[in-house]
Amino acid sequence: MFIEVGHFALILALMVALVQSIVPLVGAQRGSAAMMAVAKPAALVQLGLIATAFAALLHAFITSDFSVVGVYQNSHTTKPLIYKISGLWGNHEGSLVLWVSILAIFGASVAAFGGNLPPALKARALAVQGMIAVGFIAFILFTSNPFLRVLPTPEDGMGLNPQLQDPGLAIHPPMLYIGYVGFSMAFSFAVAALIEGRVDAAWARWVRPWTLAAWTFLTMGIGLGSWWAYYTVGWGGYWFWDPVENASFIPWLTGTALLHSAIVVEKREALKSWTILLSIVTFSLSLLGTFLVRSGVLTSVHAFASDPTRGVFILALLGLAIGGSFTLYAIRAPRMQGGGLFAPISREGGLLINNLLLSTAAATVLLGTLYPLITEVLSANKISVGAPYFNSVFLPLFIPLIILLGIGPRLAWKRGDLKGALDRLKIAAGAAVAVFAVVLLIQGVRLADLGGAAGIAMAAWLATATISEWFERVRLNRPGAWARIGNLPRAAHGMTVAHLGMAVLIAGVSASQAWKQESIQTMTPGQSVNIAGYTMTFEGVKDVQGPNYFAAQATFIAAKDGETIATMQPELRMYDQPKQQITFTNVRTTFTSDLIAILGEPQGETAWVTRFYYEPLVPFIWYGVLLMAVGGFVSLSDRRHRVGAPKRATAATAMPLPEAAAAE
Repeated sequence: MFIEVGHFALILALMVALVQSIVPLVGAQRGSAAMMAVAKPAALVQLGLIATAFAALLHAFITSDFSVVGVYQNSHTTKPLIYKISGLWGNHEGSLVLWVSILAIFGASVAAFGGNLPPALKARALAVQGMIAVGFIAFILFTSNPFLRVLPTPEDGMGLNPQLQDPGLAIHPPMLYIGYVGFSMAFSFAVAALIEGRVDAAWARWVRPWTLAAWTFLTMGIGLGSWWAYYTVGWGGYWFWDPVENASFIPWLTGTALLHSAIVVEKREALKSWTILLSIVTFSLSLLGTFLVRSGVLTSVHAFASDPTRGVFILALLGLAIGGSFTLYAIRAPRMQGGGLFAPISREGGLLINNLLLSTAAATVLLGTLYPLITEVLSANKISVGAPYFNSVFLPLFIPLIILLGIGPRLAWKRGDLKGALDRLKIAAGAAVAVFAVVLLIQGVRLADLGGAAGIAMAAWLATATISEWFERVRLNRPGAWARIGNLPRAAHGMTVAHLGMAVLIAGVSASQAWKQESIQTMTPGQSVNIAGYTMTFEGVKDVQGPNYFAAQATFIAAKDGETIATMQPELRMYDQPKQQITFTNVRTTFTSDLIAILGEPQGETAWVTRFYYEPLVPFIWYGVLLMAVGGFVSLSDRRHRVGAPKRATAATAMPLPEAAAAE
C-alpha cells in the first residue's frame, strides 16, 4: 500500500510543480504579491510530496518488496543493507527519483532561506525550478515509473550489478547528483535575471553560494567515482576519459569558470552577460550528461537506460530547456549593460583568461565525447576517441591555466602591476625549477621522465605561489598576524585551500602517469615477482564465502629489502544474484604510493594469472580532491553568504524591457 502512496504523491508533486512554474511567473509579470507568494508554499509542498515518494521507494528496497519491479530487478534478500539502500539509485528509475528529490531540496531551500531575495526575482527563480521539476517528474511518470508492480510476486530478486556493490559507489551518485542538480539554481537565477532584465552585484552574491555548493559536491562526486574505478575495477587506473566520466567533468570545468566569473560580477559588475551564459551552459551540460547516461546511447556500467523512448523524451527536455534559455539569452543579453571597465592586466583580466581556458577545455572534451556518437549517426561507423586525443588537447590548455593561477591572485582589481606580481613570484619560480631538477636527478634524465618532472614542477609552482600569496595577505612576519588571519574572509582561506588542493592533485597525476609500473604474469605457489623494489611472493589460493558471493582468495607476501611489509589478499569473486564474476583488488598504501595486487583467471590446477601495480604519489590525487572540497566548504561558511547580499542597484541600471526599449 505504501508504494501506491508514493506513486500518488509523485503525481501530486507534478501538479504542484505545474502551479509553481506558472502562477509565480505570472504574478511577477503583473506585480501581484499574492501570486508571487505562491512560489514558497508550492516549493515546500513539492518537497514534501517528492520526499514521500522517495521514502516509499526506499522502504520497498529496505524491506525487499519484490512486488515492485525496480526492487525485483535490482535487489536480493542476501544483499547487505547498505547495498539494498544504494540499489534505489543503482538503476534508471530510482536514480531519477533521487534526481528530482535533490532538485526539490534546492528549490525548497531557496523558498525557506531566501528571505533577502527580491520577491519578483525569487518568484521567477522558483518558477523556473518548477519548470525543471515538471519535465523530470513527467519523464519519470510517463517513461520510467519506479512504482510498477510485478505479479505474481517473485520469491527473490535478481540482485544488483556486483560492480555497484561498493561503499564508494553507494555514496558517489548522490554526491554527483547534488552537483548536477545544484547548478539548476544558477540556471534558474540566470533565466529569472534575463526575464527581469537585471544583473548586478547583489544577483552575483545570491548565485555564488548555490554554485559553490554544487561545485563542491560535484568535485567530491567525481573524486569518489575515480577512487572507486581505481581500487575496484582492477585496471590500475583512476581515469579513462570514459564518456560517462566526461559527462560529469565537462560541467565541472564550466562550473569552475562560473564560480570565478561570478566573483567579477560581484566585485566589479563586469562580465554580466558572460556569467549569465556560463550559468545556462553549465546546467545545460548537466542535462546533457543526464541524456548521455540515461538515454542508452552510451554503453557503460553507469548507463542504466536502453529504451529509445526515454532518449527521445530527454532529448525533447534538452531542446526545451537549452533551446528556450538560449533563445531568451539571445533576445535579452545584447541590451545588458557591461558594468565596470578594467585593463587587460588586472584581476578581472586574469579571471577572464581563466574562464576562456576552462571553457575551451570543456569544449574540447565535449567534442571528443560527442564526435563518435555523431559519426555513428551520420555514417553508421563506430569509432572511438581515447586518451591520446584528450591528453593532447587538454594539457596545452591546462598548463597556462596553472601558471595563471599563481599570477592572478596577485593582480589588483581594475588595473594590475604584472611586473610587481612576477617579482613576488620569484620564490615560486625558483621552487619549480629546483623541484624539476631534483626530480630528474632522482629519476634520471630521460625523455620519458621530462613530462612527470614538469608536472611535479607545475605543482610546486602553484603550491608555493598559493601559500606565499596567503602569507602576503595576512603579513605573517608582522605583529598582529593572528588577528589578520581571523579577519580575512573565509572565502579567501577557502580559495587558498582549493588552489593548494589542485597543486596536490597535479603532483599525484603527474607522478602516477610518468612512473607507474605494472607486472602481469602467470604464477604458481612459491613463485616471486619483483616490482618497484618490492618482492611479491605467491602463497596460494583458498576458497572463502561472502554474504552474497563465493570467492577465490589469493595470498601474496610483499617484502622490501628482505623484510615483510604486508600480506595482501585480493579476490576473484562470483556473486550469486546476478551471477557475475569480478575482481576485488587489494591496495596497500604508504600514503605516498600504492602497491596493488590483483588475482586473475586460473591457468590449470595451481597456476593463476596475477597482476601487480605500483602507483607513485597516486594517493595525492585523493588528498587533492579532498582539499578542494574542504576549500569549497570553507568558502561556503563565509559570513557574507549567511548575512545576505548587498543592496541592489537602482532600477536605472536594469536592462530596459522590450516595451520600454521600443518607446525610446
